[in-house]
Amino acid sequence: MNDFRIRFDGVSKNFGALRVVDRLNLDIKAGEFVSLLGPSGSGKTTLLMMLAGFEEPTEGRILVDGTSVNGLPSYKRNMGVVFQNYALFPHMTVAENVAFPLSMRNFGKGEIRSRVDKALDMVQLGTLSRRYPAQLSGGQQQRVALARALVFEPRVVLMDEPLGALDKQLREQMQLDIRELHNRLGLTIVFVTHDQSEALTMSDRIAVFNKGKIEQIGSPRDIYDHPRTRFVAEFIGETNLTPGRILEVGADTSRVELADGRIVQAAPAHVRTGDEVLVSIRPERVQIGDNASGINVAKATIRDSIYQGDHLRLLLDLGTTALLARLDRRSREWKIGDTVSACFAPADCWIIPRQKAEV
Repeated sequence: MNDFRIRFDGVSKNFGALRVVDRLNLDIKAGEFVSLLGPSGSGKTTLLMMLAGFEEPTEGRILVDGTSVNGLPSYKRNMGVVFQNYALFPHMTVAENVAFPLSMRNFGKGEIRSRVDKALDMVQLGTLSRRYPAQLSGGQQQRVALARALVFEPRVVLMDEPLGALDKQLREQMQLDIRELHNRLGLTIVFVTHDQSEALTMSDRIAVFNKGKIEQIGSPRDIYDHPRTRFVAEFIGETNLTPGRILEVGADTSRVELADGRIVQAAPAHVRTGDEVLVSIRPERVQIGDNASGINVAKATIRDSIYQGDHLRLLLDLGTTALLARLDRRSREWKIGDTVSACFAPADCWIIPRQKAEV
């Protein structure tokens, strides 16, 4: 138990007849950055609000450092919280906003001044301490909210879509800034987002939520490269997903017959001969050439080509199915109508067992 800073033990939450979180188990280690990722209504924010003390579980226990916090008021949990709307007091200066949680905890004036200065320097806002929130940009306001959440040195920092209101460039910079603070301070961070790119960039582990349950939890690389369900494969990035049937299971590869009759070699998986499966191939793993040969090669016609700055997206027509490819922008300039060979390695052909509802 003491190996984990946070433990959700069979936690459920009902709002009337609606079950939003369903018998969920999750352990988070001290110093870990864990993102709760999923679409709206999947239960991730409700779980965060229960951890913060703003909602109570209908069933189960939430433990922090081995002690149940069920029924404990939020202000006694020693957790910093950062919201999407910043929640700054407009009539207070930057310094006064950051000092607020210290004042509520009856810190002395000298200690408050020292901690506020340190927190503002940490988020590079030391020169703006006398400004009011309305005089700051969105990114600066978010930094103030972050400083306020860190100033009293909480054991856990909770973030509920804190970057959702920022523009793309600023959001990406803030992702790196928060990640750097996490690494430098050894913070335990629980971060809610619906942005899969954000979760991949920042997290030690990602818990993918769907309908009140965790579909899969793992490192960003594991979640992206090795999705265990159709939902995870489709929610995390783009993928080519094709139904098939296992013909043969080998030590190094599996042979799969796709729906159009083509046979592909795929990465080994925990399946049996005859199983109905889905085959996932990430677009960036698809290679194209004039006349390739070898394993997993098919003739295709380019139906569309989209230039997206750092890469090209090609839609390939294989006759009975389509295949999306993502190529480096410096690759050859293929034209719509060109006939090409599309290929991919067996290791990049990932098998996902099909659930009964999908068969």
